[in-house]
Amino acid sequence: MRSFSNLWFWIVLAVMWSTTSHWVLGVPFDMVLRARRHGGEAEEDLEDLVRINVNRLLYIGRVSGLWLMGFVCFALTMLALLGFYYGTEFAQALFLLAFPMSLVGALSLSTARLIRSEHATGELLRKRLTRHRLYTQIIGMISIFVTAIWGMYQNVALGPLGA
Repeated sequence: MRSFSNLWFWIVLAVMWSTTSHWVLGVPFDMVLRARRHGGEAEEDLEDLVRINVNRLLYIGRVSGLWLMGFVCFALTMLALLGFYYGTEFAQALFLLAFPMSLVGALSLSTARLIRSEHATGELLRKRLTRHRLYTQIIGMISIFVTAIWGMYQNVALGPLGA
């Protein structure tokens, strides 16, 4: 189960980060830009959609946050052990996809709490969403870099057909 020499893995990685950086707290970023440019109804739509998604995220975090965190930590630990201790390349690939996404999930929860506590609307809301997108893109760039370096190392060390 070679992953790093498979084109589909790299397509999944690119699509995952492209989609993640476009959807900020469940809101497409073009709505943020449209609200900034036009205001009025576009801004009301943005605020309503953000309010719905913030309430949803905070409800999930409040009701089942500890269980989700425990499950995610278990799954990431299992993937890390299988991948890096036992040498399973497929588990390494899944870990390199899942771990940064768990960071983005924690960042989303933090941003949702901040938006709720500040009662952010208008310019402050757009600023929070833009900053969240920037941090998501930074996590994505670091993730893609680390994954590419590790994938190249695996391909060089094991050869194109594996060991």
